[in-house]
Amino acid sequence: MAAEPARMIDYKMAGDATKMRIVMNFDREPDVRWFLLRAPNRLVIDLPAAKVAIDAKALKARGLVKNVRYGALPDGSSRLVVIGKGPFLVERVDVLKNDDGAGYRIVADLSAASDREFDEALSIQAETTGSTVAGNKSDRVSKFPLRRFTVVIDPGHGGIDGGAEGLSGTVEKAVTLAFARELKNKLEASGKYDVFMTRDSDVFLRLDDRVRIARQHEADLFISIHADTISLKGIRGATVYTVSDRASDAEAQALADRENLSDRLAGIEVKADNPEVTDILIDLIRRETHSFSMSFANTLVDELATTVGLINNPHRFAGFRVLKAPDVPSVLVELGYLSNPKDEAQLIDPDWRNKAAESITNAVAAFASVKAAKGGTL
Repeated sequence: MAAEPARMIDYKMAGDATKMRIVMNFDREPDVRWFLLRAPNRLVIDLPAAKVAIDAKALKARGLVKNVRYGALPDGSSRLVVIGKGPFLVERVDVLKNDDGAGYRIVADLSAASDREFDEALSIQAETTGSTVAGNKSDRVSKFPLRRFTVVIDPGHGGIDGGAEGLSGTVEKAVTLAFARELKNKLEASGKYDVFMTRDSDVFLRLDDRVRIARQHEADLFISIHADTISLKGIRGATVYTVSDRASDAEAQALADRENLSDRLAGIEVKADNPEVTDILIDLIRRETHSFSMSFANTLVDELATTVGLINNPHRFAGFRVLKAPDVPSVLVELGYLSNPKDEAQLIDPDWRNKAAESITNAVAAFASVKAAKGGTL
């Protein structure tokens, strides 16, 4: 008599747009096979001799996962298809016995990756299995030539999250998008960089999605553009922020708190980071990334000082969630304060935007040159 098929009785996902964990609970030990497919980026999990007995509502997508589908195959097995918002890597797919002795679980960990990394995983898969469905090494070589220095520009806010509003009704999300487009055009005009934007229209983006996009493009530099307000109407000028566990001052902390609440405007639950022990390699990567971020921030302040008004102590720092990619040097640039009439007038002036974008372009050129000359270490 054939053994009863394993039954998936529970499905859960946890994480955000940079890391996700999927847990599937079974009443008995399941067999599992998995593989990757592109267009769209997806993980296919096959469960021979297993049945899915869960509420379809449990498959509600979140974080890095755009959609989840499941169904029965003609041979009696079940298939689960996890579709990513973008490229990702599978860090593990393990079958584990539950601690209480009742049943088993499959644990799959996914992390946001670049197109190149996903393509390489497909190539390894094809070479290991002999499958042609995943692509091959020749595709990878032709599709991914030598990379140029890559910049990702992040226009702050968007969609339901309008950001700050000026005295004359200027809305931050429109200012940041207009400036980001200006900066993108200038960087591309040099012919030296690949430039991407996290958004190029009036849409809402989660903070972790902005980080995911930077990592997807393997950004050498991430520049988040903002234009805040402050209760002190006399305060004006640009500021450059880098990430830190401790804020440089009360104003920087207040700004980070406001920006980090952006997701809540769209009804998204914001959870604190898990206080996990950091792997030593990841810690070293973060330290190097922080060094790069600080170096660019200093260069940027020097460039802006020659063309754009700066506040006192123009390089500040706080715990901005959007700057927390461990492997992407990142800065947040407050172009000025919409609460100040002179700053507001400048922010909507095409000539001023051109001048400020030129300064940032010069800073990018200096940073890219120094980083290349030192072999990626500063």
